[in-house]
Amino acid sequence: MLKKGSYILLVLSIIFVGCSKYQRILKSGDVELKYTAAKEYYEKEKYDRAIPLLEELIPLLRGSDRAEEVYYWYTYANFQSNLLYSAAYHFKKFTSTFPTSKHVEEMLFMNGYTLYLLSPIPELDQTETYNAINSLQTFINTYPTNTLVDSSNVLMDKLRSKLEEKAYSNSKQYFKIEDYKAAIVDINNTLKDFPDTKYREELTFLILKSNYLLTNNSIKEKKLERIGNTIEAYYTFVDSFGKSKYLKEAQTIFEKMTEEQNKIKLENL
Repeated sequence: MLKKGSYILLVLSIIFVGCSKYQRILKSGDVELKYTAAKEYYEKEKYDRAIPLLEELIPLLRGSDRAEEVYYWYTYANFQSNLLYSAAYHFKKFTSTFPTSKHVEEMLFMNGYTLYLLSPIPELDQTETYNAINSLQTFINTYPTNTLVDSSNVLMDKLRSKLEEKAYSNSKQYFKIEDYKAAIVDINNTLKDFPDTKYREELTFLILKSNYLLTNNSIKEKKLERIGNTIEAYYTFVDSFGKSKYLKEAQTIFEKMTEEQNKIKLENL
């Protein structure tokens, strides 16, 4: 027990001495001491200790030949500490603060990559996803020969896939809540934004079915026009998906709409 107690006391003493030393460095006015300590903590990946020192050094070393180096460490210390919003901000700021730096291309890519990591699941707001796409596209446009362009394109494909899932989910939601007008508009927008979507067949059929259900709930004055819209949606669907699993239901809708169209025309004679 004594040995165990002595070991605990030794560990606590080491921790206390370490903390005391760190606090003395923080409170010190010696810039060189802080720089040396910040560099050591950064290289040993003790980012929680490096960050406060680097934050003090950035304004103190502004305009010096070490300013760029210190800010570079600070951006990555934030990134490695999972302070992603701060990291994204400082990666981008680095490019404007040190526009001639050899790290500019890397920093611009890291801004996009960090925003990519911040992009949420499709069910949530996709502002960060759009920000990431814009940042990565800026990187590609600015440095088209950089070796990270291929990686950027892969990341952008994943981000666009997330936007596609979000758009698909939103379109189906309008249909589920029986807001067929909104469903038709939203689905058309989704197909326009994602012309090669894997959901194209289903969404094209949902346009047809939304038109059909909207027609069934129409007032007499609008019914003939909406029947025409449904029949047009049917032809659009079968022209693209003649062997679809939805074909039988689509043909049933078409037959009902054609029959009703003929009936209304006879009544109007």
